[in-house]
Amino acid sequence: MSYLRDMESKEIILDSVDTYNKLFGLPTFHPLVTVVDLKEATRTFERGRMKYGLYALFLKNGISCSIKYGRKQYDYQEGTVVSFSPGQTVEVDMIPGNPVHDVLGLLFHPDLIFGTPLADKIHEFSFFDYSQMESLHLSEDERAQFLHCLAMIKEETQHPVDNHSAALIAANIQLLLEYLHRFYDRQFITRHKVNSGIVAQFERDLKECFHEPRQSLPSVAYFASRANLTPGYFGDLVRKETGSSPKDLITLHLVNEAKHLLTMSDADVSMIAYRLGFEYPAHFSRMFKRATGQSPTDYRVAVANARG
Repeated sequence: MSYLRDMESKEIILDSVDTYNKLFGLPTFHPLVTVVDLKEATRTFERGRMKYGLYALFLKNGISCSIKYGRKQYDYQEGTVVSFSPGQTVEVDMIPGNPVHDVLGLLFHPDLIFGTPLADKIHEFSFFDYSQMESLHLSEDERAQFLHCLAMIKEETQHPVDNHSAALIAANIQLLLEYLHRFYDRQFITRHKVNSGIVAQFERDLKECFHEPRQSLPSVAYFASRANLTPGYFGDLVRKETGSSPKDLITLHLVNEAKHLLTMSDADVSMIAYRLGFEYPAHFSRMFKRATGQSPTDYRVAVANARG
């Protein structure tokens, strides 16, 4: 196997299936999708940065490389799956002295799924955004199902192209993604103890963030970063644990804090809006009315009348 040693300072643009296959010396059977087995690679590289223009899933059977997204190391050990989506850039370091890379993967170009049911559903597979921390740890049964789906996709890519090819390949990819969605749900359940601690810290952070006047509204990304998770993974974790999205919980807390300030002080509504982090008081009033059915002023008057 030959090594490319000049990739360290370069960014590899993976804008096509053929680009990826040529990087590893693999054949291209279909221009928009490929199933790869890196044990069959005839070339590789020691390290480099890859910018994806493709969707990609990789099952790592052995420990032969480390992957970094931003400043975070992937939770990516033996028997795990990671996923990438167009626009993501990762750093890859091959482990020295290990020429065999026991990695299986699926890569497909966004153009493949246009005009298919998968195009309308691809955004629902939020694990493509779990870029920073969490990979999927498969059981033996789950691994067998993953490999079965890959085999079906590979068989179809090597079939002569006809009017049914794109639909069948997209359908098989969607089947694999549905299984991964199920497997991630299982992983959320088995990690309940750890995840419940993350949610508890989120709730504490929510309570603390309004102790002092804010310059801006708290975002899901802000709380996710405090948990060292991506917004996508953090959002799904909180939803699985609580039944509500982080955004809904932030809004609920924001409304409750607004109610407290409206009833416990005579401050002008605009001053309360600024204190909570709203740039424009009108935005605060719309949010409050959407959540409660009353404007901030009407709510304040109603509570004052009820208290006599």
